[in-house]
Amino acid sequence: MDAARRLMSFQFTFFLFYLASLFQNPTDSSAVILQKNNIDGVLNHNELVFVNFYADWCRFSKMLEPVFEEASNTVPTAIQNVVFGKVNCDAETEVAQKFGISKYPTLKLFRNGRVQKREYRGQRSVEAFKEYIEEQMKSNIKQVNDLKELNDIDSKKRNIIGYFNSMDSPEYKTFQQVASNLRDDCDFTVAVGEISKKERLSGDNIIFRPPRTKDQDMVYLGSLVNKDLLTAWSTDKCVPLVREITFENGEELTEEGLPFLILFHNPEDAQIVQKFNQIVSRELLHEKGNINFLIADGTKFTHPLHHLGKSTKDLPVLAIDSFRHMYLFPDISQMSVPGKLKQFCADLHSGKLHREFHHGPDPTQPPQIAGQDQQQQQQQQQQQGGGTAPQEKRPTTPPESQFIKLAPSKNRYTLLRDEL
Repeated sequence: MDAARRLMSFQFTFFLFYLASLFQNPTDSSAVILQKNNIDGVLNHNELVFVNFYADWCRFSKMLEPVFEEASNTVPTAIQNVVFGKVNCDAETEVAQKFGISKYPTLKLFRNGRVQKREYRGQRSVEAFKEYIEEQMKSNIKQVNDLKELNDIDSKKRNIIGYFNSMDSPEYKTFQQVASNLRDDCDFTVAVGEISKKERLSGDNIIFRPPRTKDQDMVYLGSLVNKDLLTAWSTDKCVPLVREITFENGEELTEEGLPFLILFHNPEDAQIVQKFNQIVSRELLHEKGNINFLIADGTKFTHPLHHLGKSTKDLPVLAIDSFRHMYLFPDISQMSVPGKLKQFCADLHSGKLHREFHHGPDPTQPPQIAGQDQQQQQQQQQQQGGGTAPQEKRPTTPPESQFIKLAPSKNRYTLLRDEL
């Protein structure tokens, strides 16, 4: 009898929870449920939106859920102008595809409606989320008090510098938004008011200063209040064709799924980096979207060098990592020879690099003489040169990919594909 009463009590309690779930107001949850019909409005009308792309069946998503919910209840209270959102990727497949979701859970930040290139890959805790959002809310624009300070900005980075009469102007507000969206790609600096007067002879002014240059500033000539135009110009300057890979961004670069053409260099050797950039821009623009062009500090990435049979003494070293194998560019001194690097990339696409590493060089056939079959030609060659029989090719194995190890971990994400 007592057991029956306990069972009835449990059933009644469960029924009450069920009814509550039916009539629960969605606004009771601080994390906004994002769907195809509301996501654009939420993203475009909030300064920062931190979004969890998840799947109910994913165990890592289940582990994150209570942490993300707690953060959504506390972080927006402490920090203004930030919204937490979540997308059920099984129910919202179009939304997931639109933002290129390839693993669960994926945490992305949207700023003024624009998805930030670098997704969140840090610790999954309420405190870590709070610190991340606080950092993202800080201004990334450095203000100088004297134009001489512009000589001290980091010359190794890509810099955009603005000269404005006032921070209250529409021109500065536009600059501020663009700078915020590109905070991961460029350093932004401003001189405001009287100190910038000599740089504003014809009005407010914005320039781009390429890395490792002097007196090569590039002036922005478009409208300073046209956000889209300034964004396009700044993106072109801030997001280079050749990027630097580090241990911090290696995972996201690997996740793009494109083979790496990577120059390992000594950090003091600026000349080889400049030469590599010039060659890529001149000969390999057509490969953009097929290959990631990268430079790496060879004194830090010693492990991949070791697998190529090289050391820091051999720098600079050029190689392709296909995410299966690594292929060494045979002679770095030939990099500047027109067509050499282009052919190296073409040989990757055709399979020649893989074939030759496994089976030796492809055979080169002598020109065929009209009316003469292959057997007759071989006999004639042996008679003329006393030729020797071709040596047997010894199969070789190229070094395994090392950068694939920087890809997202299966101990942290449910990957939607096993291979890149």
